[in-house]
Amino acid sequence: MKNVKVYSTPTCSHCVRLKQFLADSDIEFENIDVSQDQAAAQELVAKSGQMGVPMLDIEGEIIVGFDKDKIVAILGL
Repeated sequence: MKNVKVYSTPTCSHCVRLKQFLADSDIEFENIDVSQDQAAAQELVAKSGQMGVPMLDIEGEIIVGFDKDKIVAILGL
């Protein structure tokens, strides 16, 4: 199982859809709420170069947005 981190905010509809997709696919992930954690928000910018959410970090591979095809490919779904 790959280590998956999701950087998100509670009000982001794409974030909700992404997390539901991962849950439905039985993928365990760490949810990081960047609206409540300033250090995590800075980490998001450092990793992706932008403030957009959702952002996934799958063992160092960064995906900004809900790019289902790329997520499926990286996780081997």
